Amino acid sequence: MHDDRQLIEERLQRALRERIRPAIYGAAVPLDVQVWHAPGEPVPPAEALAATYEPAAIGLPWGPAWGTAWFKFSGQVPSEWAGSEIEAVVDLGFSGGPGFSAEGLIHTTSGVPLKGLHPRQTYAPLSILGPDGTAASPGDRIEFYVEAAANPEVLGSNAFAPTDIGSKPEPGGTPIYRLARADLAVFNAEVWDLILDLEALDGLQQQLSPQEPRRREILRALSRALDALDYENVAGTAADARAQLTDVLSRPAHASAHQLSAVGHAHIDSAWLWPLRETRRKVARTVSNVATLAQEYPELVFAFSQAQQHAWVKENYPEVWERLKKAVADGTIVPVGGMWVESDTNLPGSEALARQFVHGKKFFLDEYGIDTQEVWLPDSFGYTAALPQLVKLSGSKWFLTQKISWNKENRFPHHTFWWEGLDGTRVFTHFPPIDTYNSDLSGRELAHAQRNFAENGAATRSLVPFGYGDGGGGPTREFVATARRVANLESSPRVTIESPTEFFAAAEEEYRDHAPVWSGELYLEIHRATYTSQAKTKQGNRRSEHLLREAELWSAAAVVAGKLDAYPYEDLDRIWKAVLLNQFHDILPGSSISWVHREAEATYAKLAAELEAIIAKAQQALAGEGSAQIVFNAAPHSRNGIAGLGAGVATGEGQAVTVQDGVLDNGRIRVTIDERGLITSLYDVEAGREVIAPGAVGNLLQLHVDTPNHWDAWDVDSFYKNNVRDVTEVDSVDFSTAEGVATVVVKRSFNRSSVTQTLRLRPGTKRVDIETTIDWHEAEKFLKAAYPVDVHADRSASETQFGHIFRPTHQNTSWDAAKFEIAAHRWVHVGEPGYGVAVVNDSTYGHDINRTAREDGGTTTTIRTSLIRAPRFPDPQTDQGVHTVNHALVVGAGIPEAVEEGYRINLPERVVTGSDGVEPLVAIDNGNVIVEALKLADDQSGDVVVRLYESSGGRSRATLTPSFGVASVAEVDLLERHLADRELTDGGVSFELRPFQILTLRLKRS
Repeated sequence: MHDDRQLIEERLQRALRERIRPAIYGAAVPLDVQVWHAPGEPVPPAEALAATYEPAAIGLPWGPAWGTAWFKFSGQVPSEWAGSEIEAVVDLGFSGGPGFSAEGLIHTTSGVPLKGLHPRQTYAPLSILGPDGTAASPGDRIEFYVEAAANPEVLGSNAFAPTDIGSKPEPGGTPIYRLARADLAVFNAEVWDLILDLEALDGLQQQLSPQEPRRREILRALSRALDALDYENVAGTAADARAQLTDVLSRPAHASAHQLSAVGHAHIDSAWLWPLRETRRKVARTVSNVATLAQEYPELVFAFSQAQQHAWVKENYPEVWERLKKAVADGTIVPVGGMWVESDTNLPGSEALARQFVHGKKFFLDEYGIDTQEVWLPDSFGYTAALPQLVKLSGSKWFLTQKISWNKENRFPHHTFWWEGLDGTRVFTHFPPIDTYNSDLSGRELAHAQRNFAENGAATRSLVPFGYGDGGGGPTREFVATARRVANLESSPRVTIESPTEFFAAAEEEYRDHAPVWSGELYLEIHRATYTSQAKTKQGNRRSEHLLREAELWSAAAVVAGKLDAYPYEDLDRIWKAVLLNQFHDILPGSSISWVHREAEATYAKLAAELEAIIAKAQQALAGEGSAQIVFNAAPHSRNGIAGLGAGVATGEGQAVTVQDGVLDNGRIRVTIDERGLITSLYDVEAGREVIAPGAVGNLLQLHVDTPNHWDAWDVDSFYKNNVRDVTEVDSVDFSTAEGVATVVVKRSFNRSSVTQTLRLRPGTKRVDIETTIDWHEAEKFLKAAYPVDVHADRSASETQFGHIFRPTHQNTSWDAAKFEIAAHRWVHVGEPGYGVAVVNDSTYGHDINRTAREDGGTTTTIRTSLIRAPRFPDPQTDQGVHTVNHALVVGAGIPEAVEEGYRINLPERVVTGSDGVEPLVAIDNGNVIVEALKLADDQSGDVVVRLYESSGGRSRATLTPSFGVASVAEVDLLERHLADRELTDGGVSFELRPFQILTLRLKRS
């Protein structure tokens, strides 16, 4: 037989494009159109419906970028269409993909939302266009409204080009869309079905080898179907064409076919190329779509993560909320994830990541009575090794991600596996081999999932999330109908629409005893610049986390002491949720438009003011009246004579600091600063060794050209290191002493920017404090500060949530080399047996740590902290302006000292005028056991909740001794639910922790 494969395939594509798809709709009549252009931000439906509308027509320009227009559509349904399927078809002038351009939400005449509109979903069935969303009939007059959002295409055809359309707009502006269609039309269901038949078979045959009989049989059937189709009467002959496909569509899948669990999905980014306010509307559109679609396709299951998005529906769309609750009760919409948002996991602090689970799971429990079991993070930019333990302590047991498929250097070796965290906890994990969380169930994607599945031969099933996402929309009727066609189709995987819980239960039952283990973080080999981009967003997050710690600690102490009437439960709950929202994986990482980050910065400033007021109120209540200077220490370690978590009068520590000829000396360390303001020597007097590597200088600012190939705000590519400039020029270097502190102020100017650094050496310390103020006006540059130390370290330790993780300083393997930029929280540490150095910070996350061999045989290990970047997309003004960050170089430090100094720099002492000291609510007799949170119980019982963790990476025994009367103690999970009773002995609770174990204790006050 002659090979006519290409001939048939090209014939099919042209027929679909020019003949068949245009025949989906037959007879049509235009709708009457009126419009009201909202003058600014979106308004409630009641206000929009009461506005004065103007006559409009097809072709009407509408919507300046980020603007809103309300359209009123009306018309008479022709009586002669009785017996036909009838739909309203509205094209707002869509361009781009769903969720990334204009969108609409259909409302009834009373303002009830019905269904969303986007470029791939332009219809509304007559069954919802009657009064109050009821069915209309031929002969009826219909009327409905569409709230149209003029969301611009930020990621347009010229991807990553700088654009200002991500900024919050001024009033007015030029319309960017034109109304393209508004009709009532007859829907030719047989034509629509034919299209899906053809697409399913064509997609399948293209994945088969040319020699396979199945491919040739499908091609012959496709050819016969086109022969049977009359192009002048497509609607009338579509059934004849479909009949030619019945045989090839009805053949069952092979017995060994892979099993795909298909889950409807939208993955709505809580903010990204649109502001938070627009996400509220995206969620309403998507939920409305799903609820309406389920009426026609009852088998639909839609996974809906992010409790925050559920809460937005409840707060802003009462009618949609009722539909959502019913869909959840019916099993159509399935809450998943158990987190407040799909957060970043590299950057949130320990307690913040725990609270993602607390607030997410509590919402689903309170509103739906559902205790979610799967943690759903398909798109976050890497996954901390702390997650498995937090998943388990939240009461969940499964984890799903997709983003690891984006790795640039190394292919992740598993798709279903046990993920082991830094404490040894394991969680059953799935990484869908379809390599997308927005599948269209095409033949190409289904075949890829089956071929790509790493566990083939040992396991048989994987999960596929399908539907339009990122910008929302979710599954369409085409997707669900396609799922029906490929449910049991020869040469294709079997596809079953079912819930994530059903998938995980079956996958674990089949494979749990044989699944491989991956230990440690799931490092993403892309998007490494998200540890640094948008410095003020990151600084606001870090500051908020520590202010919340203080607010909870001192408020709890004041209530327990009887000096404060009420604990600020509601305020703290609201503030926590605002902080957690901004930890979404496109906000905290710095990868959203300008509007999002300017709003986040304003939010952080407002929250800081509120938290400072809560802290001040509690501390003043504790300190009482008087004139003494009471120092409050919120850190878990004592300092200046003040116990950790307590307050009192400080005592001085250490001998006086001297400054002479550029040398700062406090008796423990001696620091030499040269005329360039650089550290040429850092001598540890106690250890008798030089810390700065021979021939090197410390606190060296280094400026790199930073032009990644893609994803400007997200990525830093390894070639950035090829172009570096040492910033050594200096405007001035000034030495001084005041109040026993030696200070060096160094001012530099370079390019269009300037830096002022203040180095301080304090009495009794083994650290150099470095405050850096940057007036930044660069583009596509990356600024780092380097600390080359004379330490032979083959690995570095970086603080992560509830512990630390080790990473190699060498590049032995491609896996090692890929980690050329790493994330750390408050500290990084390098060491050799008997000696180490730490760099601590108050608001930065990105680092790179490498070692080089010297000619003298020694090893230089260089710690570099990432200070600031200047990407141009999606925010061309990223980080322009003034920033102040604090670091400290801590010498002679082990891990315990790194931990302590990390808390110190983030929790500075507070001084309150009063008379009374504060005994810590709890005392721990082991410095390796850290109190991460101390608060009153969420149920407002008055119980005290203490969250602890083992920080050294070893086993630790400790006793917790409360300073207040305790009736009983229980071990609880993150949601403060009872796990086990704990025994009180001599007024204390003794326990043993494994490395990095988290323990939450609930103390019932007597």
